[in-house]
Amino acid sequence: MSSNQQAMPTSPEELLSLLDELGIRHETHHHEPVFTVEESEHVTAMIPGGHTKNLFLKDKKGNYFLIVAGNHAKIPLNRVHGLIGAKGRVSFGNAEMLMELLGVTPGSVNAFAPVNDRENRVKVIIDEPLLENAQINCHPLINDKTTTISREDLLRFLEHVGHPAEVIQLSGVESDLPE
Repeated sequence: MSSNQQAMPTSPEELLSLLDELGIRHETHHHEPVFTVEESEHVTAMIPGGHTKNLFLKDKKGNYFLIVAGNHAKIPLNRVHGLIGAKGRVSFGNAEMLMELLGVTPGSVNAFAPVNDRENRVKVIIDEPLLENAQINCHPLINDKTTTISREDLLRFLEHVGHPAEVIQLSGVESDLPE
């Protein structure tokens, strides 16, 4: 493949097949597309386990980060850079880079998306409190489905796709974060 050709992003079906190949138990629920935590409240109420929100961030040096946190976690963006190893403050990555690096569109950012980052340009950070849940719910690359897997299998999946997650307490520690 030439450098100006990009591989097609993994489809939700290919992702679920990969989970099967890895022996990862999963259950997928279909629902209408949801774009925000607020829009998904009625969906999350029906599916047990921890639900996620995901932040695609970049720093001033062009480093990218995917933060995976509980759906109600409060992540202090103006102070998180020191904890995640960012070079200066972080901002949201744009839709073009989100598609280029993770193969998803805004509203579909999820913990499975690093499967598409074949050049390992995105550092995956999981907010530690999320892992208090035995089961984790994530969109399987598209926001009209939610897939439930165990926290151990989520970590194993990320390791398998070359993105071992760094687990850091980001939420609930606002007063302890460096400026």
